[in-house]
Amino acid sequence: MAFETILLEKRAPLGTITLYRPQVLNALNIALLTELAAAIEDFASDPEIRVILLTGAGPKAFAAGADIAELAALDADSGRAYAAWGQAFTRKLETCGKPVLACINGFALGGGCELAMACTLRLAADTARFGQPEVKLGVIAGFGGTQRLPRLVGRGAALRLLLSGTIISATEALRIGLVDEVVPAAELMARAEALALEIAANAPLAVERTLLAVDSGLDLSLEDALAEEARHFGQTCATKDKAEGTTAFLAKRTPVWTGF
Repeated sequence: MAFETILLEKRAPLGTITLYRPQVLNALNIALLTELAAAIEDFASDPEIRVILLTGAGPKAFAAGADIAELAALDADSGRAYAAWGQAFTRKLETCGKPVLACINGFALGGGCELAMACTLRLAADTARFGQPEVKLGVIAGFGGTQRLPRLVGRGAALRLLLSGTIISATEALRIGLVDEVVPAAELMARAEALALEIAANAPLAVERTLLAVDSGLDLSLEDALAEEARHFGQTCATKDKAEGTTAFLAKRTPVWTGF
């Protein structure tokens, strides 16, 4: 598939997706989101790709929100459908089965911040800025922002951002737990790739099952979540990679993973 609004780079075990609408600060329109969904599906199904990196083109923005022209045309019915589509996509991103690292190189506002929140981990350049300014346009966050943000930073901190529409620095985003790490802008991709390779060196099925266990257990009681963990643990115990991992450890050698 030929893409016009994103760039793809595959250097196994890493796959990098770059949002590419620099002339509008990588604003998220339907065309870009459709291509991004296809790219995520492609990398998620590729056994050579173990970690996905997501970033934005240019030094100014990861994604500076939704395309305002498209947003202006929405009414009640089309707005509901638009939000439902965006929520389904971000949920698909969140549960694609492989870690997705958001490499936030600049503004991550509105839908851009929501996109980053749907990723597994968020690394930010020290020049990055974050916010959910939808109330300034007369709408609310519609791609999961009102739900993921409180889960990440707590109700009060989330409501401060959602109700004021204020834009915060990378340092403040780290303090409240919106991002996991802040690095100098020039070092962002190198640091993200180093972390991605550290993750990719582990058993792929164990990584996948860890993601599933955490995601499925978050909204369960502790007892039910522990049962879910035990189920995933049991499934990893039946894999060839578990046999390889334990054998390699006892033999003091590096394991060779097959993903089975």
